[in-house]
This record gives sequence, structure tokens and C-alpha cells, in this order.
Amino acid sequence: MGSRRIIGTPFALALLAALPLAGCGSLGSSSPDTYDLTAPATVKTLKPGRAQVVVALPTALQALDSERILVRSADGKVSYVPGAQWSDRLPQLVQTRLIQTFENAKRIGTVGRPEDKLVPDVNLVIEIRNFEIDVTNGSNAVVTVSARMVSEQGGRIVAASIFTASVPSAGTDGAHASAALDEAMRRVLTDIVVWTATKI
Repeated sequence: MGSRRIIGTPFALALLAALPLAGCGSLGSSSPDTYDLTAPATVKTLKPGRAQVVVALPTALQALDSERILVRSADGKVSYVPGAQWSDRLPQLVQTRLIQTFENAKRIGTVGRPEDKLVPDVNLVIEIRNFEIDVTNGSNAVVTVSARMVSEQGGRIVAASIFTASVPSAGTDGAHASAALDEAMRRVLTDIVVWTATKI
């Protein structure tokens, strides 16, 4: 097995360095460079609340439900960045970073996953609609997420909204693409947390 490189992607730093992880195998073998996504460190929201929120595992079309970094061309053709991957399947990674964003904001009483056995006030249901480098007109990282807040009692939809962000990407290689997508996702995560804090 070849060595695996994992690269964090804060927008200003992701282009600079890779961290080699120990591996084994014959010389000349290699595995894809692995990139992470980051949660915003601070989020300005309203006054703190005590609500409990459960973040469901996001849903996504099959093309997005993987570790691969998607590229969409002008004719709608889907391809993937060669030699690059996320550190986990995209839905799991987005769920983890959204929970961390809530925790960093310190404006929700408790936040967790369904398996954490919380008794939530609301369940946050997420659908990843776009998470790609769009090369239709230049190269742009596009992230679009649909969010619904569902009451634990009765399953009533408390609120619903769509969040989107677009960030120019300097290229479609792994380092540039992952950095731009990370920046776009952090904007979306911030907007979701602020929106949730105003509804509960």
C-alpha cells in the first residue's frame, strides 16, 4: 500500500503543503491525495439558546455520495478530479463539519447525530444538491444545500431554506478545487447555523 497524503483545506493554506502518512508497499506506488473540509471557527449569531438539535446524515445523489471531488462541465457532463479525494464520504464529512460549526458557535444547547440518543427539539434534515467545481464559465466551486427543521413531536416542518455559495477556483486540480469548495462550504455552514439559531 502506498503512502497517503492528507491535506487540510483552509482557503489560504490548502495550496501549500501535504502531510505524508506512513505507508508500505513497493516504490513508485501511490494513492490519491486526500483533502479535508473545515468548520468555521467562529460564528456570529443571536443570543445563546438551550434547544437540542439533531443533525441527520445528509442525503445526496449518487454522484456526490462518495469521496471523489466532482467537476461539472458546460454540457452537464460529470467527471472527477484525478488523483484526489475527500477524507470521508461527502455526506458524513458535511454532517461532521456542520455539527462542529454548531459547537463552535456556542448558540445551541446540545447538537448531535441521531445515534447520540438525544431528545431533540428539532431534527435538521440536510440535502446536498451541489458540491462541485463548475467549469461552465471559468472554474467556480459551487455548494448548494437544502435544510429543513423538523419538529420531533409530530414531524412538522418548522422551517425550510436553501443555502448556496460560489467561490472562484484557481484550477481544477485537487489542491485548488478542494480549497475553493472548502471556502464555499464554510459560508454555507455559517448561514445554516445562523438561520437555525433564529428559528428555535
